[in-house]
Amino acid sequence: MDSEEDMHDANDLESLDDDYYSGGTEDAAMNYYSDYDDDADDYFDEADDSERLESRRPEQNFTILKESDIQQRQEEDITRVATVLSISRVDASILLRHYNWSVSKVHDAWFAEEDRVRKAVGLLDKPIIEHADARELTCGICFENHPRAKIEMASCGHPFCLSCWEGYISTSISDGPGCLMLRCPDPACGAAVGQDMINRVASDEDKQKYSRYLLRSYIEDNKKSKWCPAPGCEYAVTFDAGSGNYDVSCLCSYCFCWNCTEEAHRPVDCGTVSKWILKNSAESENMNWILANSKPCPKCKRPIEKNQGCMHMTCTPPCKFEFCWLCLGAWSDHGERTGGFYACNRYEAAKQEGVYDDAERRREMAKNSLERYTHYYERWASNQSSRQKALADLHQMQTVHIEKLSDIQCQPESQLKFITEAWLQIVECRRVLKWTYAYGFYLPEHEHAKKQFFEYLQGEAESGLERLHQCAEKELQPFLNADGPSKEFNDFRTKLAGLTSVTKNYFENLVRALENGLADVDTNGAASSKATSSKGASPSSKGRGGRGKGNFRISMSSRMTDDNSHWSCDQCTYANVRSATVCQICNQPRR
Repeated sequence: MDSEEDMHDANDLESLDDDYYSGGTEDAAMNYYSDYDDDADDYFDEADDSERLESRRPEQNFTILKESDIQQRQEEDITRVATVLSISRVDASILLRHYNWSVSKVHDAWFAEEDRVRKAVGLLDKPIIEHADARELTCGICFENHPRAKIEMASCGHPFCLSCWEGYISTSISDGPGCLMLRCPDPACGAAVGQDMINRVASDEDKQKYSRYLLRSYIEDNKKSKWCPAPGCEYAVTFDAGSGNYDVSCLCSYCFCWNCTEEAHRPVDCGTVSKWILKNSAESENMNWILANSKPCPKCKRPIEKNQGCMHMTCTPPCKFEFCWLCLGAWSDHGERTGGFYACNRYEAAKQEGVYDDAERRREMAKNSLERYTHYYERWASNQSSRQKALADLHQMQTVHIEKLSDIQCQPESQLKFITEAWLQIVECRRVLKWTYAYGFYLPEHEHAKKQFFEYLQGEAESGLERLHQCAEKELQPFLNADGPSKEFNDFRTKLAGLTSVTKNYFENLVRALENGLADVDTNGAASSKATSSKGASPSSKGRGGRGKGNFRISMSSRMTDDNSHWSCDQCTYANVRSATVCQICNQPRR
């Protein structure tokens, strides 16, 4: 077959090879999967395969923190500020809370103008009131005299009895995290009340609440950290921006977007997700359904749905008005002369005169809009359900089946990780595929070439994922039900691991292409490709497109082999051993 790579019109996608996902075409003009090194034939050499794949994997730009990690970091920041500024740890804690736990901001503000910072935060140099050696003092709240031992004061020196302090602090803690910025009970005083006072006079329950608020403030007040939004999860996440990828995977297995804290939604941006979620929950679709599937009663104006074939409609009590569904006229004016029960000549005549044009047009537009939304929503929801089922299957696999399979096949569990990896990939791909339907819903209607090409890519992704899912779900069952080790298990391992790798590569490149707005499809409806080759070019020279964003090779991978020990499948590009007559991955006969 010639290796000529002409520019294909996006409206003529049928001219491409039937199996985009597997990528066995030689004259596929769009080298849509080329984020690899220029030497595609060397990229998949066995010796360098794992190293190269590892180098392409994005660096993790977030850190998951347990409660002990948060406490340790908080203590370290407090100690650092207290040491540098030569102040107590309590004062350092107050300063850090005021500056949202930013050590650098505390240092900058303190050394720029210490007096202003002290006044703003409530850290006094010396007491406002001196009490010398007084044996009794008057409480500023209850105005009773108390022995000096039963009086407590903040740094300002205003005296309050232990009972009043306890009531004041307990009320503040009950009101919520605002207790962390507690000030002296004296209305005219702004002196800060630190944790040392809490520990001296508060109850054990209030101490625990205060400590909890303090710990949570370290995450909630810090712009670089957030709590995992999964229900019941106690982990926090610190994030280093810069990579453009906001996906975070918590230790609780929940994946979310750092930017909007919704479920991870690549390749869709946060704005699209917000619109999609709002649309799913809004009443607008209910109104569209009512407009598309009902008509108002001519008398009481309540919407009525037609549920039988007859045009004779009767409104519900107390209205009970009888009318014609087509022309909305009173049924008393209808009969055989108007077309009977299943037609209305009066309506047909009026429609030809244009009487019902606007109403019909609005109803038809609402119906089309509703049908389009339903199409995307049903598939979005279906993939969500499939993902939830896959998560349950993954849990079952990890807790039950892996151990059982290890016993049956007489293999250590460490050698069965390929099954868990396959299920993890299925879960991730279901998530990506789910959000491609939200992506497609908001793709502009007038960009026909881009929309057609997107649907083509989406269809191939769906097909490939189903292949992997079926292999992991159905083809594993015979080995789980076997009485002893099976010779075919190694072939199954090879097939499942291969499908996992191929599917992973495809979806990673699909996400990058969609995030780039399918830039390879130009406004004239042609899918562009940077790679060209002459008819006499070798197979290894095919698909060496530029490494710019969105450049996305039609084939899943270019597993070219220079030796004679393997042959590359035209269907899925898997490198099979020379003796094999059919592909070990897709069972395609060797050509």
